[in-house]
Amino acid sequence: MTVERALRAAPAHRLLDSLRINLAQQFAAFSADLLLVDHALTELRPVEPVQAPGGSKPMTVESGPAGHAFSTQQPYLFGGDGPTATAFLPVTVRGDRCGVLVVDLPAERATPETTEDLAAIAEMLGHALRVAERHTDVYRRARRARALDVTGEMQWDLLPGRACVGEEFDLHAYWEPAYSSGGHVLDWSVTGEELTLVVANGTGPGTQAVLVSNLALNAIRNARRAGLDVVGQASLTDQALYGQYGGERCLSALLMTFARATGEVQVVDAGSPTVWRLRGAVTERLELERQLPLGMFEDTVYAAQRLCVRPGDRLVFVACDRAEPAGGGDGALDRPVVRAIESTRHLSCAETPRSVVRALRESGRGAPDDILVLCLDWYGPQPHQAPPRPHFSDVNGLERAGMGKCAG
Repeated sequence: MTVERALRAAPAHRLLDSLRINLAQQFAAFSADLLLVDHALTELRPVEPVQAPGGSKPMTVESGPAGHAFSTQQPYLFGGDGPTATAFLPVTVRGDRCGVLVVDLPAERATPETTEDLAAIAEMLGHALRVAERHTDVYRRARRARALDVTGEMQWDLLPGRACVGEEFDLHAYWEPAYSSGGHVLDWSVTGEELTLVVANGTGPGTQAVLVSNLALNAIRNARRAGLDVVGQASLTDQALYGQYGGERCLSALLMTFARATGEVQVVDAGSPTVWRLRGAVTERLELERQLPLGMFEDTVYAAQRLCVRPGDRLVFVACDRAEPAGGGDGALDRPVVRAIESTRHLSCAETPRSVVRALRESGRGAPDDILVLCLDWYGPQPHQAPPRPHFSDVNGLERAGMGKCAG
């Protein structure tokens, strides 16, 4: 039985058991363990029970070969001088980094071809995990470095994930607090023609804020799935929020649709988060036509603004409650935001959002307690060609050509 068929046939809570049997049969693997990244993107945590001799403990995402595989999204093969070697393989689903699969092998089986096969298996495992999480809590429990509160549980179930990768773009997000909720809204949808993106400021901490966010996001999704454009999505959501709260609670949101073929963008800025563009050596805040927040007044009329992104552009979205003292208003927060974004210019799209938040936290002015940062790198339409063959490193740091690329 192939690995893919075995994973599909396995009970949701026993994916790892099925995988271990298959890897032992096909590759003579001694052990296979799965490390899942926690909600705050700080730890790689083992799924129990651990098979490797001596067990496995949580480790930081910045340390060790597993951390390197996670951060670089490249498979790594370590060892081979002795009787065994260890492969560290990114587990990623459409750009959303889930963790690392760690496989111990006989040294003679530790070849580039084997590692390439194992990298493909790790990708299959990621997709199987997404389906399995609908039926078991085993993997969700493993991701928790500490307890989620109820609002955090609601937010994680509401939002689509942390990343999405397409031919024309990379999109990655990070938010704090990770184990509770600031009420932030984030969503996207991809078709053959368009990328639709929603980012919204939180409405404050607590259950009520998450309920507002939940209603707003479901209204946006309902309108989008009915075929409405961003203006229609804003209008329907405005009506839903006003109908429920009568203007007492509203949401500042940014709705954008990107044409994948041309980079043309339609924008509705409903009192939105800020958007920063890095184009060449220039970092600038996009001055959008700000309209009323969603749900503030009855029957608000919204209009779309048109922009264009070019290949090589990076957009950084910063969503936070600017009324908080740490922010001090738009002008006060803009200066540390510019510095934070500039300090991450050299980083990948995946690493940028968390690094921007960290830079804001470490700046003299700090940052609001509740913050969401999203980074979008725009490549534009790409010529169809074979992807470059990435590299992996042995324990001595020697690079050897090998396996196919993992997204992210």
